This record gives sequence, C-alpha cells and structure tokens, in this order.
Amino acid sequence: MAIKFSTTFLLRKLHQITGIVPLGLFFFVHMFTNAKAMNGEASFVKAVKDIHDIPFLLLIEIFGIFLPLLFHSVYGVIISSESKTNVIGYGYARNWFYFFQRATGIFLFVFILFHLLHFRFGLVPGLTQTAVAGNAGSSFNIVAGDFQITWVLVVYILGVLATAWHLAYGFFLFAVDWGIVIGEKAQRATLAACAGLAILLSAVGVNAAFAFIRPCGLLPQMMCESPKKTSTPAPPTKS
Repeated sequence: MAIKFSTTFLLRKLHQITGIVPLGLFFFVHMFTNAKAMNGEASFVKAVKDIHDIPFLLLIEIFGIFLPLLFHSVYGVIISSESKTNVIGYGYARNWFYFFQRATGIFLFVFILFHLLHFRFGLVPGLTQTAVAGNAGSSFNIVAGDFQITWVLVVYILGVLATAWHLAYGFFLFAVDWGIVIGEKAQRATLAACAGLAILLSAVGVNAAFAFIRPCGLLPQMMCESPKKTSTPAPPTKS
C-alpha cells in the first residue's frame, strides 16, 4: 500500500505550524515594511536599513524563512497532488475554500520563487539586476523602477492577494485542526474574522505596491506624511 504523505500526522502539523509562525509572521512584517513606502522614499529606505541592521540576519533568513518556506511549499504541493476536490459535484463553501487554498498554494510556489530570485537576489533576466538585499539605500528606486512595468505590478498584486487569502484561511484551518475552535457557531465566527483579515492584508499590500508609483498609493495623500526633503546647504559666498 502506497504511503500518502499528505495524511502523515506529524508532517501535516509541521506544515501548519511553519505556515502560521515563521512564514505568517514574516508576511506581516513584510507588509508593514512595504507600507512604509506610503510616506516616501526616505521612510521606506530607513525601514529596509533597519532590517539589514538586525544581528545574525542571514541565519534568521535561512532558518526562519528559507528552510520553513521550502518545507511548507514542497509539502503543500504534495498535499495538492494527493488531494481530491470536487467543487462541481459538491459546491459547498468549505469545498470552494479548500480548493482556493490549494490553488493559491500552487500559484504562490511559483510567485515566491520569482519574488526571491528577483528582489532578494536580482537574478531575473530583463528586470533590475540589482537586488534589494545589500542595497538598502537604493531599495525604493529598485522596487519603484520594476513596478513601472505593468506585468510585474500585476503579478505582484496577485501574489499579495493569494498570500493574504492563503494565510488567513490557514489560520482558520489551524484553529479547527488543532481543536482551538470547536462548534459550528464558533467556526463561522472564526471564518468571518479570517476573511476580514484577508481583506485587510490585501488592502494594505495592494496600496503599498501602488505607493511605489504615487505618494500614499491609492489613498488620499492627506493621509500620509509629506516626503522629507533634504536641503543642500548653499555654497559659502566670497566676502
């Protein structure tokens, strides 16, 4: 009898934990950092420099992001390949939610690979070859330059929307599977709260993306700080 890795208890629990704790936390921090672009280049660059100044940053990236992401992504693909969904025959909301969870997982596997190769390492041909990592002072201009390309902006927005849904519904699945939320009424309330979280994260992420194109993104500019301008001192006059 063939082993179905998608039903292995320990691996499924580890898959859920890696999605919630390191990767979920990283997404919240990532969206908060990107939202700094609403207040202009100086604010975003300072936020990126603060991240670069974190001690042992490379080790945190490897063990707190890259390895959990690798496991979560690969095991998620295995779950999707072994799962059987029938949203046509059984068009219940939960079936559709599960289908979107698997579909966004497959999309995010490709999107995150693209995102890391481009912005983290600068290895995508045809786009900016300068990575954000190690170039904090140019980080705003790097992102802004690539977001002027329509397809890059569209792909990034789709990635934000997919991640927001995948994470928010992941919270719901985690709460149910771990016995934190029991009962139909409690589960409905939790699902509504997670849907609200997905909408909130989507709004923050999409607005942050447009903030690299226009000040304050899609929001009225009165809601954001005016970009700080550095004044160049006038040269001394000869007496």
